[in-house]
Amino acid sequence: MRPLADRTAAATEPPEAPAPPSPARFLHLVADKLAATEEIFRQSLESDVPFIQEAGKYLSNGGGKRVRPALLLLCARMLGHDSDEEVTYAAVVELIHTATLVHDDIIDHAGLRRGQPTVNRIWGNHLTVLLGDWIYTLAMGKALAHDRLEVVQKLVGATLKMVEGELLALQRLGAVDLTTEEYFRIIDRKTAHLFAAACSTPALIAPRRPEWEPALAAYGHNLGLCFQIVDDLLDFTAREEELGKPVLSDLKEGKLTLPLILLLPRLDAGRRKVVEHVLEDRDFSRTAPTEILELVEEAGTLEEAAAMAEDHAERSRRALDVFPSGEAKEALLYAPDFVLHRRA
Repeated sequence: MRPLADRTAAATEPPEAPAPPSPARFLHLVADKLAATEEIFRQSLESDVPFIQEAGKYLSNGGGKRVRPALLLLCARMLGHDSDEEVTYAAVVELIHTATLVHDDIIDHAGLRRGQPTVNRIWGNHLTVLLGDWIYTLAMGKALAHDRLEVVQKLVGATLKMVEGELLALQRLGAVDLTTEEYFRIIDRKTAHLFAAACSTPALIAPRRPEWEPALAAYGHNLGLCFQIVDDLLDFTAREEELGKPVLSDLKEGKLTLPLILLLPRLDAGRRKVVEHVLEDRDFSRTAPTEILELVEEAGTLEEAAAMAEDHAERSRRALDVFPSGEAKEALLYAPDFVLHRRA
């Protein structure tokens, strides 16, 4: 036994901080299929049109978390599927997501994504908007490969919802009176529907399991909401080198996200002007970023938004209660922890 003094010192030492959640913990089960998905994604962006070939290679090499394809593959594994079909759909989901990012960067006049110049910054908006259109159309064509109309309808429906979400957001860009209800209506369409479609698509792969489709959709939908809230929080809390773009970029682009939507009704007219100036100017010439950060920290709205993300993470976990235990289910139960604690 160690001397009492040693034991006392050890007892008073602060415990080591737990390791941050690692994607490897839920990706290892589908690592081979995720690699096959990546190869289909890369090959799909090849073309004999020089601009598409060059820009497609740039997008392929740009990285990305590939969260949506991984979730689709894990849900397929949980349902007992093991074929090339789920790999095709995983690649389709990532192509849809990529097309959305291409168009979003044009709309937002974004110059950086994941620390690299955006496609529109390199090649300009005219070529890039057509590239996004091409990728959307390519994705739907690949979705037809297995001749499963229900899957195509699901993916088309999710894509339409994403466009609707973007339209709703643009119509309220710069609005200081954006409500929490409007915010959730926007992110429901822009983010959650594609997560829901990715997770529930495996229920339509033969042998079909339509009885599992609602639970998988609920899992994906709530995880998508959690993902977007965390994404919005990172705009306040992450470092620029983690985000790959400047902090408070959303506000500079005229977007009010959840921490500020919760904050603004609590401010007097003078302090509201601190936020309004950024929305009006689309820069920080009259307001310093630190002033915004101090306001949300003082009001506690970052913690409130984080609690909402936690709530949706828990809802996503509960949606899996109907499934039997297994490695894939355990990985899916862990995914919300990764989403909640990610830093980029």
